[in-house]
Amino acid sequence: MSARSRTWTRASGREVPVAERFDWFTETVCTDLLPVEIKTDRAHDFHADIGAVELGALTVSTLEFSPVWSRRTPAHIRRGDPEQYQLALIEDNAMKARQLSRDSGLVVDGFIVSNTSAPLECDTDREGGPIRVIVLQIPRSELPLPARRVDHLVARRLPRTGLGAVMADFLTSLRDNGPDCRSEELPALGRVALEVATAYLAEQLGTLECTAPEIRARALLERAKVFIERNLGDPELTPRAVADHHNISLRGLYALFGDEPEGVAALIRTRRLERCRADLARRELSALSVQLVAARWGFSNATVFGRAFRQAYGLTPGEYRSHALGPGSAREVERSCTLRRPRETVRA
Repeated sequence: MSARSRTWTRASGREVPVAERFDWFTETVCTDLLPVEIKTDRAHDFHADIGAVELGALTVSTLEFSPVWSRRTPAHIRRGDPEQYQLALIEDNAMKARQLSRDSGLVVDGFIVSNTSAPLECDTDREGGPIRVIVLQIPRSELPLPARRVDHLVARRLPRTGLGAVMADFLTSLRDNGPDCRSEELPALGRVALEVATAYLAEQLGTLECTAPEIRARALLERAKVFIERNLGDPELTPRAVADHHNISLRGLYALFGDEPEGVAALIRTRRLERCRADLARRELSALSVQLVAARWGFSNATVFGRAFRQAYGLTPGEYRSHALGPGSAREVERSCTLRRPRETVRA
């Protein structure tokens, strides 16, 4: 694959002649993921993009491709078996898998688990458009769940709800922001990915309470972060509201965030400020007053918002918007603005 950054590799079929794209895609999948037979009826105008990043022992692969169908036979397994469970998030088009005498049916906006050591057949909606898949490749030796139990989940539709929403948000964020990660950050991301995936699979098996306390704590922390992100516009979003939603005490919530760079109150404030900053730089929102932009993201007091914004970024909201929407580009604003966290980070 061609390198996009020091940590993330990307390859695009757009760089390959049209007549050769499907063969290129098949060869790349067989080499970089696992040996498999792939067929398509779109070879004449095949589309594909592939990416991958190693997170320590785990790997995340991203694929976007025209409709195909594939099979992995015992012969393919003998040729190469990474001995993994692969947790795939299916987006845009639909996909189905058949493995261990089960058929997932067509899945879109959900997960499918497969075992690389067992024969597998996959198909997509052949009448649809390109399919996007994010695959978390987990060595079986790293997953702290019995393989005989996890095999009960293969070729089933697993939901993108509960911990599934946390898992999906983690994978999509990694796909979108992974190229900006430094190489030294990746092993830590791998540990988080393994803990969240373990909790998610254990939840689907009904055995979450039997997993290690640190895994349950990590899963709860990630769920709290997702809840915060999705409710930033609610002025009633407070640490107490987060704790109540997750049925834990306020002290327990603070303990969850004990090793994080910011406490829960500081995280809420920081993410609200970041959303406001992004909106102030959007030309299509220029008709909204600064106060309305602040209210959109949960700031009910204009004075408090203005003070917090200037403390964080070195400019008033109005000054920032003037620079962002004026002759200079938003990137120039980023360079001229002191983009820093509030001077006094609140750990709460």
